[in-house]
Amino acid sequence: MSSSSIPRHSVVIVGGGQAGLSVSHGLKALDIDHVVLEKHEALHAWRTQRWDNFCLVTPNWQCALPGHAYQGDDPHGFMKKDQINHYLADFKAAVDAPLREGVAVELVQPVAGGFLVRTSEGECLAEQVVVASGGYHQPIVPRLAERLPERIRQIHSADYRNAGQLPPGKVLVVGSGQSGAQIAEDLHLAGRQVVLAVGDAPRCARFYRGRDVVDWLADMGYYDMPVSQHPLREGVRDNTNHYVTGRDGGRDIDLRRFALEGMELYGLLEGLEGDTLRFSTNLGAALDQADRTYNGINAAIDKHIAEKGFEAPAGEFYEPVWAPAEERATLSLADAGITSVIWCIGFAPDFRWLNAPVFTGRGHPVHERGVTSVPGLYFVGLPWLHTWGSGRFSGVARDAKFIAERIAHHQAHQAETRTGAAYRAETSLA
Repeated sequence: MSSSSIPRHSVVIVGGGQAGLSVSHGLKALDIDHVVLEKHEALHAWRTQRWDNFCLVTPNWQCALPGHAYQGDDPHGFMKKDQINHYLADFKAAVDAPLREGVAVELVQPVAGGFLVRTSEGECLAEQVVVASGGYHQPIVPRLAERLPERIRQIHSADYRNAGQLPPGKVLVVGSGQSGAQIAEDLHLAGRQVVLAVGDAPRCARFYRGRDVVDWLADMGYYDMPVSQHPLREGVRDNTNHYVTGRDGGRDIDLRRFALEGMELYGLLEGLEGDTLRFSTNLGAALDQADRTYNGINAAIDKHIAEKGFEAPAGEFYEPVWAPAEERATLSLADAGITSVIWCIGFAPDFRWLNAPVFTGRGHPVHERGVTSVPGLYFVGLPWLHTWGSGRFSGVARDAKFIAERIAHHQAHQAETRTGAAYRAETSLA
C-alpha cells in the first residue's frame, strides 16, 4: 500500500479508557480530527479487572471526568462496581468519541511528518499520537510461582472476583497495597482464613477530626501539587498507594486488627524451598512504618487545622492494637493448609509496540507532564503524570485538557511551518 492511500488522522489516541476518552473530549472541543483505538471495549478494565465487592477508595465528589462531574446524592460516599460502570457508561455516551473498538495497536513508529500506526485492521498515518493505554499492562507474578505445588490454585488480583471462586482452605494473599489489603479484607469478611504477606505499603485514616482525610488533603492543596514540587520528584511515581477502603461507607484498614481477628500476618515473601515459603523478618518494621505514615498524615491535618483556626473534633494518635510476638521466617504450605494464592504485587508496563526513544531502562516513559522529547508524542493517564490525580477520575480532566491544547499548538506550528516552506519554495521559483 502506498503512503498516499493510507488513511490519515490528525491525532490517533491509543486506549479507550477514561484517559483516552478525556483527551477525545478535549480534542472535540477544539474541533481537531482524531480517532480513538481500543483493542477491547472502551473502559473494559473497570468491568473485567475488579472484584465483585470493589468500590472506590476516594469519595464520589472526586469523580470529575471532563464535562461529567459526579451528580449523585452521595458525594461523600464511595461508588460500588456497578455504580462506577454506570457512571463511566454515561461518560462514554456523553463524549461520543470517534471510537474504534476491537482494534489492537501493534506498532507506532515516527516517520516523516508524523507517525505510522499499524493495527490489527491495517495501517494509518497520524500527525500526532496520544498514548492513553495506562501503565498497568502485565500482571506481575514472581517466577517462584512456577514451583508451587500443582494443587495450589493461583490467580492474580486482576482475576479475583470473590471468595467463592477459590477452593476450601486457607488463602495466601501476597502484597498489602490497595488491592492486596482490600482483597484480604474481602476474604476475611467472607469468613475465609487468610495468610497475608505484608509489603511496604503505607496506610492512612479514612476519617479524621470529623471529615474524610481526602477532604482535608484537598483543602491543603495536596491534590494540586505537581510532581515537580513533590519532595520525591519523579520518585513518587514508584510509591505504593496507601491502603484504606470505601467499603460499607468507608473505614480504615488496620492489619493489626485483622491479626487480632485471626488473620495470619507474615513479612515480605522472599522465596520457596520445596513446600516451604520463606519470608523476610520485617513484619514488625513494615507495620510500624505504615503506622508512622498514618500518624504523619494526621499530624499534617492537625497543623492545618491549627493554622486555619478551624473548629474540629479532637485528634488522636494511633497506638498499635497488636504486634507480632515473633518474626516468623518460614511457612509450610501443606502444614498451614494453604490451597490458593492471590498475587497482589501489581503490574508492569508493556510499551513494546511503541518504537520511540522515550523510555527508561525499566520501560517507563520519560516525559514532562505527558509531553515527550519526540514531537507530537504524548502520554496521559499515568500515575503522577502531573499530580496525584493524574491516573484517577479526579485529575485526568486537567491533564487531558493540557495535552489537547499542546496538540492544538503543535498542529498550528506545523501549519505555519508548511506555509512558510511553501512560500519560500514559491519565491525561489519566481
